[in-house]
Amino acid sequence: MRLPLIARLASTALAALVVAACLSVDGDGPLIPLTMDGTEPGPTATLAAEEAIGAREHPRILDAFGGVYEDPELETRLVAMLRQVIAASDEPGRVYRLTLLDSASVNAFALPGGYLYVTRGLLALANDESEVAAVVAHEIGHVTRRHAIAREQEVRTAALIDRVLTDVLSDPSAAQMAVLANGVSLAQFSQNQELEADELGVRTIGRAGYDPYAAARFLETMARFSALDALPGDGGVPSFLSSHPSTPARIDAAVRLARQFGAPGIGTTERERYLDAIDGMVFGEPTDEGVVRGRRFLHPGLGIAFEAPAGFRLDNTPQAVLGAHEDGRALRFDGVELRRGQSLEEYLQAGWIDGLDASSIALTTTNGLRVATANAAAGGWVFKVAVIEVGDRVYRFIFANDRRTDAFAQAVASVVASFRQMSADERGGIEPLRIDVVTVARGDSVASLARRMDTGGDAEALFRILNALGPGDRVRAGDRVKLVRE
Repeated sequence: MRLPLIARLASTALAALVVAACLSVDGDGPLIPLTMDGTEPGPTATLAAEEAIGAREHPRILDAFGGVYEDPELETRLVAMLRQVIAASDEPGRVYRLTLLDSASVNAFALPGGYLYVTRGLLALANDESEVAAVVAHEIGHVTRRHAIAREQEVRTAALIDRVLTDVLSDPSAAQMAVLANGVSLAQFSQNQELEADELGVRTIGRAGYDPYAAARFLETMARFSALDALPGDGGVPSFLSSHPSTPARIDAAVRLARQFGAPGIGTTERERYLDAIDGMVFGEPTDEGVVRGRRFLHPGLGIAFEAPAGFRLDNTPQAVLGAHEDGRALRFDGVELRRGQSLEEYLQAGWIDGLDASSIALTTTNGLRVATANAAAGGWVFKVAVIEVGDRVYRFIFANDRRTDAFAQAVASVVASFRQMSADERGGIEPLRIDVVTVARGDSVASLARRMDTGGDAEALFRILNALGPGDRVRAGDRVKLVRE
């Protein structure tokens, strides 16, 4: 059954704004352990059975999170860190496999059988090796305490897991969103399990010689990033997040555990070595999926670009580009194939928009491209739909607001007018954003360094978070800091 337009938009765009924020960080519990439970009975499962679960799900995880991020120097550093952590863990003889995922999301999780995963998005946020070690030790805690298997007992049936994962992960474009959206039944750890993994993680890195305060420090960094990364209107948090202890509670608990090893300053951080390893690492989404540069969206593969109005925040998801304004306006952009011989007017009336006012259809052009626009209304919301023909494809904008206003009309007009095809030189000149580690020079400040960032938005806030600087902290000549640049 086809959903009404407002319901469809809410499920695919407005609601996705919330999901996208969760994709990056867990607002209540920033370390998101997406453990996929297996099909074997819980407590009686053997290590071999757990290994089979991990081996079965591993390819699906790679499909869902962009595959493996290849960086030999970084991989070497991670392997050395992993060995140090394993040696200090409760089961030092156990075999673990750590995979670095090519995903911008800030995430870490574990599968039964010792399969551990961290994303490059998480590594970009970490400020030293001890913080990454804390994350990995936390996930090892989930594995050694067999939390995924225990969770299986609550799920009660592995058929649900197999069905959802098989159906969803067979579609790469929806895979990563589906993993998060189904987190309540597939990836949700109890608060006790999270706190237990936190405790095991802090104890493990402390025994390994790392700074035991790294876990608390990174939890705080992730909480700050979560607040910065949240799109306007993200006030509600998905129920998946409610099972995790609040960040302040986890930070306080982690600090108490760390104090058992000594005062702050104990243990190693390996910050310089870590910064060397991540220097040049890709930051954000790869260019072949389109890139967001401030208010601009550019897709070199498709050769298209547009710019959102002032005040809009864009988010590039696997399904669509989503935009939101703090005043409640929203937009969704995607593209589909246009049936041969079908006009734009016919396409608008093909039934994919409920509440369409056919009498409002208007034809125009933008930058030499044919455009059709129309109004729609449903469920107390008003919409403006614009479709733009480029070759055998049609690109679709859906704009939503609670009422028609001049600001709404102007925003729609400006976005449509900005849509254009990119030149060959422009397409070839787009590079992914990367971590650029620089040394602070005399006269540099947080503000001047932030101006060298190519991220758009609140670059100074992002700079402070990436470098673990508080609101009043300053940089000093000789410090090494992370920038994000093309």
